[in-house]
Amino acid sequence: MSRPIRMCAGCRGRVEKDGLIRIVARDGVGLVDSAQTEPGRGVYLHRSVRCLDLAVKRRTLGRALRTEIDGPRTVEAIRTQLGAVT
Repeated sequence: MSRPIRMCAGCRGRVEKDGLIRIVARDGVGLVDSAQTEPGRGVYLHRSVRCLDLAVKRRTLGRALRTEIDGPRTVEAIRTQLGAVT
């Protein structure tokens, strides 16, 4: 049985959904959806700061979520949550 494949917004690598974290927008900030059950659009990233930095540099998070997000607050929130996720 095949598993869902998703693309990392940072490095653009394609892997199984289980190998990525899902980011959702809440109140203008991107947050990690660890259970991957939050409603709304989501964007996926590898569990690495490198991919987060690439996504911020390329501005792919806001585009994928189709909303404006506060870049510095998002990076801070995701970095904090990445420490808890990994």
